[in-house]
Amino acid sequence: MSHTRPRVLAVSSGGGHWVELMRLRPAFEGADVAYVTVNRDYRRDVPGARFHVVNDATRWSKIAALWQAFRILLIVLRERPDVIITTGAAPGYFALRFGKWGRRGARTIWLDSIANVEELSMAGQMSGRFADLWLTQWPHLAKPDGRPECGGAVL
Repeated sequence: MSHTRPRVLAVSSGGGHWVELMRLRPAFEGADVAYVTVNRDYRRDVPGARFHVVNDATRWSKIAALWQAFRILLIVLRERPDVIITTGAAPGYFALRFGKWGRRGARTIWLDSIANVEELSMAGQMSGRFADLWLTQWPHLAKPDGRPECGGAVL
């Protein structure tokens, strides 16, 4: 990493995804962190941090998803993170995809939501191949090849 402090882009959609990302904040201590989410009210949770808001999107709203992807691309280009970490869903998928582009692709971490007890999230399944580290919190969802691997009770 070329900076004195690693640049981290922490990305999530709203609700429980954001709550889980906020629980990871102690792991970001000493890093230069920027946050991306879908709700501008969440800014109060990260006072003083760089904060980006993108539109919410689902797989059923193709235009909204394209707009979100474009916004995430601009943020990744502007922030130039060393590490991208996400708890999902769509904003995290796009951030991991774009974060791998270029000569100096970012290290990427996908942490599948603790709520996905029965199966991995669809976004997690799609993002797994772009993640340098892909974690689930449920041992029975970890695969023998370690993709994803069980990270234990992270949250």
